Amino acid sequence: MSIGPVAFLAPWLLLGLAALPILWWLLRAVPPAPARRAFPGVRLLLGLDDPERMPERTPWWLLALRMLALAAAIVAFAGPVLNPRAEGRGGPLLVLLDGGWADAPGWNARMDRVAAALEDAGREGRTAAVLSLAAAPPAEGGIPWRAASEWQGRLAGFAPQPWAPDRSAWADWIAGAEAGDFETLWLGDGIGDGGDGGEGALAEALLARGPATLARAGRSALALTPPWLEEGALRVRALRAEAAGAAPVGILAIGPDPNGIERVLGSATAEFAAGAASVDVPVAMPIELRNRVARLQLAEGASAGGVVLADDAVRRRKVGLVSGRAGGEGQDLVDPLHYLRKALAPFAEVVEAPLGEMLNTAPDMLILADVGAIGEAERALLMPWIEAGGLLVRFAGPRLAASGAGQLEPDPLLPVRLRAGGRSVGGAMSWGAPRKLRPFPEGGPFAGLAVPEDVDISAQVVAQPDPDLPERVMASLEDGTPLVTGRAIGDGRLVLFHVTANADWSNLPLSGLFVQMLERLAQSAGGLGPAPEAVEGGIWTPLQVMNGFGELETPSLVSGIEGAALAGDRPSAEMPPGIYGSGERRVALNVMRRDDRLAPMAGLPDALVQEALDRPAERRLGPLLLALALVLLAADVLATLRVSGRLGSGSARAVARGAALVLLAAGLAGAAGSAARAQDARSEAAALYAANRTVLAYVKTGNARVDAVSEAGLRGLSRALFDRTAVEPAEPVGVDLERDEIALYPFLYWPVTEGQAAPSDAAAARLNDFLRFGGMILFDTRDADLGGSLGGTTPNGRALQRIATRLDVPPLEPVPLDHVLTRTFYLLQDFPGRWDASTVWVEAAPAAEEVEGMPFRNLNDGVTPVVIGGNDWASAWAMQENGQPMYPVGRGIAGERQREMAIRFGVNLIMHVMTGNYKSDQVHVPALLDRLGQ
Repeated sequence: MSIGPVAFLAPWLLLGLAALPILWWLLRAVPPAPARRAFPGVRLLLGLDDPERMPERTPWWLLALRMLALAAAIVAFAGPVLNPRAEGRGGPLLVLLDGGWADAPGWNARMDRVAAALEDAGREGRTAAVLSLAAAPPAEGGIPWRAASEWQGRLAGFAPQPWAPDRSAWADWIAGAEAGDFETLWLGDGIGDGGDGGEGALAEALLARGPATLARAGRSALALTPPWLEEGALRVRALRAEAAGAAPVGILAIGPDPNGIERVLGSATAEFAAGAASVDVPVAMPIELRNRVARLQLAEGASAGGVVLADDAVRRRKVGLVSGRAGGEGQDLVDPLHYLRKALAPFAEVVEAPLGEMLNTAPDMLILADVGAIGEAERALLMPWIEAGGLLVRFAGPRLAASGAGQLEPDPLLPVRLRAGGRSVGGAMSWGAPRKLRPFPEGGPFAGLAVPEDVDISAQVVAQPDPDLPERVMASLEDGTPLVTGRAIGDGRLVLFHVTANADWSNLPLSGLFVQMLERLAQSAGGLGPAPEAVEGGIWTPLQVMNGFGELETPSLVSGIEGAALAGDRPSAEMPPGIYGSGERRVALNVMRRDDRLAPMAGLPDALVQEALDRPAERRLGPLLLALALVLLAADVLATLRVSGRLGSGSARAVARGAALVLLAAGLAGAAGSAARAQDARSEAAALYAANRTVLAYVKTGNARVDAVSEAGLRGLSRALFDRTAVEPAEPVGVDLERDEIALYPFLYWPVTEGQAAPSDAAAARLNDFLRFGGMILFDTRDADLGGSLGGTTPNGRALQRIATRLDVPPLEPVPLDHVLTRTFYLLQDFPGRWDASTVWVEAAPAAEEVEGMPFRNLNDGVTPVVIGGNDWASAWAMQENGQPMYPVGRGIAGERQREMAIRFGVNLIMHVMTGNYKSDQVHVPALLDRLGQ
């Protein structure tokens, strides 16, 4: 029985409330009214003061107090429960997860809700099934019904996918499945299917099978569309499904620093206007930083939809121009640089300077327009620049043709050898008429560009027919004569246009094709390529793919993708979002497209029950109501004594106060006793468990996903210690710093999360005692992939700084090469985890003194109380029940080697904690004996 948000476990006891009017009448009638009798002797009693009085009738307020106490007791015994979990309707329970990118920001809350539903189903003996709508419907078989407890063990294998769920396909599958009737709990992401009615069709299919409930978060996930360049700034559009009130949004631009470590290079904030579903956010930064941006992501609520990968389609290239002749006033139409400036202006930063100064500006591409002989000093500058990845583009002209470069012997700054004299209409090697262009070859840098019919070539320099000429041709005329040739030099390339950059030899510089060809070349400078609209043709191989949380991973079991599919299809299991490559070209495939918009779910039937994803906690009200009844009875005792006049004497007041205090204490004890006893029992059991075993512990963060990874990581490390060393750890445990005793654990793994608060004074005192008396804490910010460091450049790094201010952390230094941590069990010099880019910090040693030629360190037993880094060691240690790794590390064999080194680092850590500096002592036995005078 339920009344609003309150349910009753024994509702029949509420019938006792019907007896309250009868009790009221009885209390009003007792004691009976006194009879009046005339008795002359009463005159003798006049003037006497009787300390005890008996009222003729019980006061109404005292009766109300007693009725309220009785009503509270009756309701308490009826078992009231606030926000009770819905009672199962019997039969199987189907739990549906949308499972797409929009589930990622609230994934932990969704998993908690699924776990609670499975727990209720298991308690009721119901079978269950958990399915993700982001997966394809099974081709064969029906719904996989299993025991609810079995599904609880499988929840760790669920993760959001970096694409949207296909609700329409699942609606058709459920409608045709032979599964009978069942109850459904659907955890939706709140985002509609774009008007195709998928959510409504799915809801109808579920309701046809039985009752269905849709649980969704109060606010759906945000998304970003691919970035673009506008007015010199990188811009990105943030989207939301609910066009509600004004709301802020933050954007981070992330990319590698000069050392190759990813860092936050820039940030920007904007605000959704009230009623607006999108906002354009400019991210202003210098071109040097903008060209390093690898991705943009939301500052909060990370997901695959909230991350956009930036390929070179949005990177404004820096292009240097050098001409073989000086232009003058009024000579724009014959100046080759004039056409190049106009063609490059929309997509490149143009730099004109002497060659030496220009190379100091680090251009992506350098264009030499009709430059003939190149001196040795200039060659010495150009060759290293090209070999390091530069793109040199040369245009022919009279000076190049007359210089004889590449005619008698190969020129290292020309892709092919040239014939003397060239070729022109009416010349010695003449054409009868200007020549047209042949369609560009597939797989080349100009593949897919349309060739205009009005482009004519009237003169050119001609390549010698060497054996390697065909493989160097990038574009040719209709008769097969090479028009553009190129070859690789180191990591860079050399390209030659066999015509001039002005209109002297052809009208190519006057066409739109000229701009497109230069844009393709500029985009390829640095190794990346064009946007998806120009990827038709060829096979594209995934180089990095994105998971549902917006993290880039090494692809596995993903084959090459045809260009047409990459340009037109949505991301899916066969084509996840990420970076794809074809030869030297690279393109980013993102979850959202430039013109995409988000909309809330619509068209849901009225029979579908909708509720919030985060349900209020269930709370039993019986103890509180019993406590209230006892408090009211205590007040009744005092009121009765007061009305009867018995509170006058000191002894009576003391008795009344004592009785009231006893009743009050009994009420409060009844309300809090059960919770205290349960907490004490848990604490005692945990203390006994840790005292009798070697137990590795991790700090609970409140983030279910992070805590699950920490537990799995320490379990994997415990297995490695058991297999490789004499240490035999028990199952790891999680500790709550505010309530649990930590002195019994030798080692704490502390994964730092963005939302963690600083410990309280009591918790900080326990932590400081733990550090002072031999314990070790490994602080892991898990942000080495973002360039995290002790400088607080990432949200987790700032959280670590906030935590460390309450702790007695000693001075720190990077792990020295001679630190005992490098040799406690394995000989190590690096300390990788899932990432391998973070400096590891330990307690700074006092100044080392040379003893027999070796540095001697005198730390507190050689054990550093803190180790700080960001390599996400738990993810590298984490193992599944079958012994297989839970998360990928690195690539291929090198990645497995990195995982092995991470495990060895964990083994060294624990051996370091357990044994102190014995390794250091062994190395320095002669020095120790000398100090002891032996």
